[in-house]
Amino acid sequence: MALALSVTPTSSSSSSCVLSRNPSPNFKTTLLNFASPRRIHAINPLHRSFQCLQSPSQHLNTSPFTTSAVTSSSSSSQTTELVLQRLVQEFKSLTEPIDRLRWVLRYASLLPPMPDSSRTESNRVMGCTARVWLDAELGQDGKMRFWADSDSDVSKGMCSCLIQLLDSATPEEVMELKTEDLVELNVGLLGGERSRVNTWHNVLVSMQKKTRRLVAEKEGKAPTFEPFPSLLLTSDGIEPKGSFAEAQAKYLFPEEARVQQLVKVLKEKKIGVSAHFYMDPEVQGVLTAAQKHWPHIYISDSLIMADAAVKMAKAGCQYITVLGVDFMSENVRAILDQAGFGEVGVYRMSDETIGCSLADAASAPAYLNYLEAASLSPPSLHVVYINTSLETKAFAHELVPTITCTSSNVVQTILQAFAEMPKLNVWYGPDSYMGANIVKLFEQMTLMTDEEIANIHPKHNLDSIKSLLPRLHYFQEGTCIVHHLFGHEVVERIKYMYCDAFLTAHLEVPGEMFSLAMEAKKRDMGVVGSTQNILDFIKKKVQEAVDRDVDDHLQFILGTESGMVTSIVAVIRSLLGSSANSKVKVEVVFPVSSDSMSKTSSPKGPSSINVGDAVLPIVPGVAGGEGCSIHGGCASCPYMKMNSLNSLLKVCQNLPDVENVIGGFKAERFKRQTPQGKLIADVGCEPILHMRHFQANKELPKELLDHVLSREGKR
Repeated sequence: MALALSVTPTSSSSSSCVLSRNPSPNFKTTLLNFASPRRIHAINPLHRSFQCLQSPSQHLNTSPFTTSAVTSSSSSSQTTELVLQRLVQEFKSLTEPIDRLRWVLRYASLLPPMPDSSRTESNRVMGCTARVWLDAELGQDGKMRFWADSDSDVSKGMCSCLIQLLDSATPEEVMELKTEDLVELNVGLLGGERSRVNTWHNVLVSMQKKTRRLVAEKEGKAPTFEPFPSLLLTSDGIEPKGSFAEAQAKYLFPEEARVQQLVKVLKEKKIGVSAHFYMDPEVQGVLTAAQKHWPHIYISDSLIMADAAVKMAKAGCQYITVLGVDFMSENVRAILDQAGFGEVGVYRMSDETIGCSLADAASAPAYLNYLEAASLSPPSLHVVYINTSLETKAFAHELVPTITCTSSNVVQTILQAFAEMPKLNVWYGPDSYMGANIVKLFEQMTLMTDEEIANIHPKHNLDSIKSLLPRLHYFQEGTCIVHHLFGHEVVERIKYMYCDAFLTAHLEVPGEMFSLAMEAKKRDMGVVGSTQNILDFIKKKVQEAVDRDVDDHLQFILGTESGMVTSIVAVIRSLLGSSANSKVKVEVVFPVSSDSMSKTSSPKGPSSINVGDAVLPIVPGVAGGEGCSIHGGCASCPYMKMNSLNSLLKVCQNLPDVENVIGGFKAERFKRQTPQGKLIADVGCEPILHMRHFQANKELPKELLDHVLSREGKR
């Protein structure tokens, strides 16, 4: 039976609503008398357009607005709270999902038609399953006015409820509302509840970002932020925005002669290529095109690189070229040896050290002191990020039983270790940002139910998570120089300009960026994890948009090294090309930090900057002041960029290296010994093999468990 909802204006600033329903055997008669100073927007529609704002989950303890633009009063604030309470009460009084659905649909009928002039792409609410448009205006009285529309009646009803709540509210009230305040307002549709909850949250985010922009404009304090560089992809092609993006796009379509030159030598000499996602775009563009002609080219995160090399060796490759930093070629060499392919040559892309700030941090005396402290607190397990040298892994393993991890498996590795050894102490390192983020993630798990925790790891509950937190330690002096750039300045710009976009973040980013991405993740608008996790998330969202077959504009903030873009673009182009006449637009945005500002070199030579413990040259940029250069800026790793296409061709053309022309490029086996007289190559490989066992069997190897527990007995 349908609900009856009537709206009767009682004054210029209020209305009364009576929600009634005829009794039925399964429904308790409900009569809600609801006199709100908020007007359903049919009474006072205003029509304007605007732009962007901040994350809704940030509760403002102090107002960012001045009294010149905002009229605030305690009675107004109380009114907003009362309206929210009444909305929640209405939802709670309707216990059956079908009744809530009918209630929301009735609200949808109260929403006035939106003018065609407001149904623009700039007014689209991102992240909703249906198409939703939202417009707003800041009135002369300092109050906000909103109106909305959707091609879904359910989404339209949700918009109507939010307008009932926030229309005629002060900007402060709009900004102070948090997504958590809307948790009770879910329609409860089977199979679709998550997406409907996201609609509440995403519309609120859009309301808030429009409010922030309008207030700033009225006060004459609108930030002068320039858009980040981006690549806009459609089924028709690619449009770069900003010269950094133009430089990236140029290499997405390499010259066929360059591709064939590489393919020819790879085939002739049976050379495999194992490359990291963070490669220079020129190299990745050629490699991606060459994959169509030579299957033994693999671009992945560090977890897969060594496995890919083994597969290439099994397929008959006599050499493996590794495009990455030195610890990656070390891992490939060690795993090939363990797999019985010691005769397969492994080559780096430089005769100089291809370093890594995290690997360097783990080689410093401070890390040795950290491990010595761990050895004095048995039972202890050292979980070391794979972005470390084989020597570090070997020395660490002799001090404290060690297992390697990557950003994609670190959380499960730690949870599994505590599940199998509840009294364990876990010592993670060397990435301090990732360590802090893992701790924060586990702290957030203490706010979950046992069922929610079990969905993350089946052997944990609230008590076990609370118990492990005091025994989880992380090194606090190691950072990735690239992810370090995603700090406060970048976060503030994202909040203001891109807060409704899909947000991706690597686990290595600073805590503020991590928190922003985690908030977006709650709305199904973000992902936090490894490079592969980021790629999978983007692929999923684009596929969903293509399947809906409506015009859509998806915007993804790339919260990791910009080299990821080549693989991302390849996936997106494939998805857009799979659908004839696809109407979907996908924009990949590259955040820029002023720490990576490109500058012109002085006559005396290039200047430099300090990033953590590293001193890096500033390379002249492709566009002065844009904020990044194609080499070493805009979240671009200068070490990874040492892997050039010319280096790859040089190595390949000189194989087999009879005259030792490229001897310095060879990834040698470690001949040196550990303090206990064992080969570094053997001991350093054990933590990697422990990780591979865990990946394959979802439990820690017995050898590692015995190693940990035997140390406890020696205390």
